[in-house]
Amino acid sequence: MPKLKTRRAAAKRFRLTGSGKFMRRHAFRSHLLDHKSSKRKRFLGTMVVVDDTDHDRVQGMLPYAG
Repeated sequence: MPKLKTRRAAAKRFRLTGSGKFMRRHAFRSHLLDHKSSKRKRFLGTMVVVDDTDHDRVQGMLPYAG
């Protein structure tokens, strides 16, 4: 069997936790930040767990993660 290739774009966007879950960043945090509140920007800066419905898709893009 040939080796599977990792999707490099996904590798830069997702991190695996010790329990096997994928973490991702929030959207809407890169620009147009003037009108957003400090609380909202602080919340958007945190990492969040990838939803269960997307887990298999992310796992397919990162075959050797975990």
